[in-house]
Amino acid sequence: MRHFDFCVIGSGSGTSVVGSLPKSSSIALVDDNGHFGGTCLNSGCIPTKMFAYPADLAANVRTAAHLGLHASGIELDWGEVRERVFGRLDSLSENGLEEYLASSNVTVFRRTGVFTGPKQLRVGDEEITADVFVLAAGSRPRIPELHGAANPVIASHLHTTDDIMRLPELPKRLVIAGGGAVAAEMAHIFAAFGSAVTLVHRGERLLAHADEEVSEQFAKELAESVTLRLRQQITGFSASKGKITVETLDEDGIDYGYEGDQVLLALGRIPNGDLLNVEAAGVELDAAGRVVVDEYQRTKAPGVYALGDISSPKQLKHFANAQARVVSHNIEHPKRRIKLDSRCVPQAVFSRPQVAWVGLTEAEAATADMPYVSAVRPYRSTAHGWAMGDDGHFVKLLANPKTKKLIGAHIIGPDASNLLQPLTQIMSLEIDVRKAARGQYWIHPALSEVVENALLDLD
Repeated sequence: MRHFDFCVIGSGSGTSVVGSLPKSSSIALVDDNGHFGGTCLNSGCIPTKMFAYPADLAANVRTAAHLGLHASGIELDWGEVRERVFGRLDSLSENGLEEYLASSNVTVFRRTGVFTGPKQLRVGDEEITADVFVLAAGSRPRIPELHGAANPVIASHLHTTDDIMRLPELPKRLVIAGGGAVAAEMAHIFAAFGSAVTLVHRGERLLAHADEEVSEQFAKELAESVTLRLRQQITGFSASKGKITVETLDEDGIDYGYEGDQVLLALGRIPNGDLLNVEAAGVELDAAGRVVVDEYQRTKAPGVYALGDISSPKQLKHFANAQARVVSHNIEHPKRRIKLDSRCVPQAVFSRPQVAWVGLTEAEAATADMPYVSAVRPYRSTAHGWAMGDDGHFVKLLANPKTKKLIGAHIIGPDASNLLQPLTQIMSLEIDVRKAARGQYWIHPALSEVVENALLDLD
């Protein structure tokens, strides 16, 4: 039985911890995924955004007639787009693995690890132990057990983000199940590339965690390029002549069927703690299957930390990276531990239109019985927004009138993810909204003036 100083399970943000550990220590890095490097690199945020960028370009050109730009003849080379993405990312994945394989103090196990006892892991046919474990095994797509899904013919047409972007051909018709960020981004990407996309969601609105005004405007705009079918529950699948029909049931008990060449299941993700048998190590799982951690990222088991999707409902790479920094520090400085700051965690949806937010929604502020004032500033109220011919996009801010501090920021429209960053900083540093607006220059006529004006509206 081999013993290591440290064992890190997962090759995503967990590798940040590996890189911070002493070079003199012995480290076991355990990861059984087909592509080394974690979800973000291989099937999540990075490839999605590499697809979203050309999708944005195509959609912008097709909808530029109001600017006097009449374009036609846009052609997509799906193979070229796909190769640009995965030709680069697969190379990064392979090079990252080779770097660790060549390391003198890191032993890489490309097999599944399962705990058999406290600080004891079975990897393949071998048992290993370590003084400190870091659980960073991520999550996996949720695949419901529905009628017809086990049929091999149907199953070959059911996809998740693990493989939908690697399809050999662009589907002529794509049915997407889901209403969150993944469904929204993929709907935009495939619709912009020319697929006829139908999005089926059991909820009343898309992006349910976004502010309601933002969610409403988002659905209105997405419906211009995607067929939306809300408040319908998927009941199963059937196949005929190489096509898949997604069967649904609405609130009134009426059955529907939506036919597609391929189907994307974007129904959330399951944390991978159950696959590791973490209970055998003394690690606790909550009702949602997540590893329970404290503010220092420690589990219930001494010497066992966890980070990322396996322990957090915030399935965001930047949040996992922040957790990794906390874990790295606390391993190195056990007497000077730091806590994770999870007050102001921004997130963005890279669809069309873009959506980004941080802090409370208006509904959350009202439910919490918190005093607040709100301001909504349209893009078109600025010189840059007017130059864009923008319509319908806005910045919505919430502030506490007693403290003069920002408590929520919500943006829908081009560059929403970038425009949100100064608002995240204002919230994190607890800057008075008036000072935030008037304590600095705002470039004219940049689109960021919409943020300045929204802050002033709060005053």
